[in-house]
Amino acid sequence: MLNLNSPDSNSNSNSLQDPVSLNVGGEIYTTTLDTLTRCRDSMLGAMFTGQVPALRDKRGNVFIDRDGKVFRHILNYLRSSSLDLPDGFAELALLRREADFFQIRPLLEEIRRSEASAPLSLRGGPLGAMLMVDVDCKVRVLHFNLRRGPENYELRTCSVRVFAVDLFCTWRAFLALLCERFSYRTPQGPAAPRPCDPRQNRLKLEWVPRPDELPQDQYDKQRYRGLTVSDPEGAQAHADDAAAAALRSPCEITDMQRFVEELLTASLAEGFKVDSVTPDPADILHCTSLRLVKC
Repeated sequence: MLNLNSPDSNSNSNSLQDPVSLNVGGEIYTTTLDTLTRCRDSMLGAMFTGQVPALRDKRGNVFIDRDGKVFRHILNYLRSSSLDLPDGFAELALLRREADFFQIRPLLEEIRRSEASAPLSLRGGPLGAMLMVDVDCKVRVLHFNLRRGPENYELRTCSVRVFAVDLFCTWRAFLALLCERFSYRTPQGPAAPRPCDPRQNRLKLEWVPRPDELPQDQYDKQRYRGLTVSDPEGAQAHADDAAAAALRSPCEITDMQRFVEELLTASLAEGFKVDSVTPDPADILHCTSLRLVKC
């Protein structure tokens, strides 16, 4: 169980001693306070100088609910002030997202330079790459108690739609782009989807839009989460335009047709062409399965 550090548990940075153990999304790292506070104006700098309260897991590790595997590269950058990525690294977009969350500005600049100088941009990619998509929607009946008073509860019933998407793509970098474009909406804030197994090039999404008749606390109690879509490239190009940025704020995906539309927008922009649609090629937005090939 995770617990917020309380005053009794000496949660401020002065109580931390080297080495510091972190649990980042289930991955355990050991480092020093000097490394973690190398960028004082970053989120990590704020956490480990006592400006932001921290969570701890049951073993006492400082817990951060972010992508644990990608954090390795963030930590290495803080140690050496150099962005050294393995050959064939295909998660640069995810790394940029994490660096932005932690607000490590020098690292963000390094990532942008790497993206600009990459010999093979995302819009290149392998010809013949295949994207296969299966979509599903199930309706579930949910019963819950609505509190009317201290000892007065009313039994309510509502239906929720559970959307599920299974994507397989032979071009792994495109799945990374989708993980940046789509986000889960959770009580803790936006959360990036994660591939089930990066080696299998597969990404599964499941989300439940909240119906109006379901109170937010009951929705959260069921551990449901919504799905939003954004345009990272558009937001990047107009970062200084507050009005334009507001228009590009993440939009809720409330039906499967909107998801398919956004998926087509992303895939067609990267050179994919629709190869087959089931059940009706003339009604692609209501498909149950879809195959695209990069030309």
